Amino acid sequence: MTVTADLEAGPFSGQLRASTKTVHEKANHSTYMNALLGGELTLDGYTALATQYYFIYQAIERAGDAMAGDPVGGRFVFEELRRLPALERDLARLVGPGWRTEIAPLAATEAYTARIAEASRWSGGFVAHHYTRYLGDIAGGQIIRRLLEKKFDLAEAGTLFYRFDQIGSAPAFRDRYRAKLDEAPWSETDRARVIDESVVAFEHNVAVFDELARDLERYRAPSA
Repeated sequence: MTVTADLEAGPFSGQLRASTKTVHEKANHSTYMNALLGGELTLDGYTALATQYYFIYQAIERAGDAMAGDPVGGRFVFEELRRLPALERDLARLVGPGWRTEIAPLAATEAYTARIAEASRWSGGFVAHHYTRYLGDIAGGQIIRRLLEKKFDLAEAGTLFYRFDQIGSAPAFRDRYRAKLDEAPWSETDRARVIDESVVAFEHNVAVFDELARDLERYRAPSA
């Protein structure tokens, strides 16, 4: 998939955001996310998503470890963003102490993680997947956190994935991240590739949501 973008107008971070707006909204308004954000699902319904996030973030953070020494990609490796420790604590609460042997990736998740590994051979591909997930979690993910805390009384483990206590001010962090995007020494061709890969990343998220939606009736709360 190729996105046509005017790479001479405005900062790159703005171009990236504008070029992914449509597919971003597609992910946000998928059948599964609409049900989750509408408070229609049981806790098991959210656990199904958290389980897939474990495999997705395992792939992204593994790629980040490999990218840490890269002069460009390494600028986007933030220890304070790591989600796996939080996800592990969440899954121990949501699934149980034996969660590692009880969870499995969906087919869409396997395709997504394979794409992360392939794309992350290049700094721009890594950043595309990193940007797509983490900045969304820092911002829109907080809506999900508040919903889960209120609906299921999850005051601690269970919603840790959405807590970014180590980054300080979330808006200030996002500004610093966007500045790094603007400063990255990619050519216009490379920037177009980053945009294209970001769209691919969003489409993989949509595919995961769509596969989760196949079991939606099983996860729907009785009163929904």
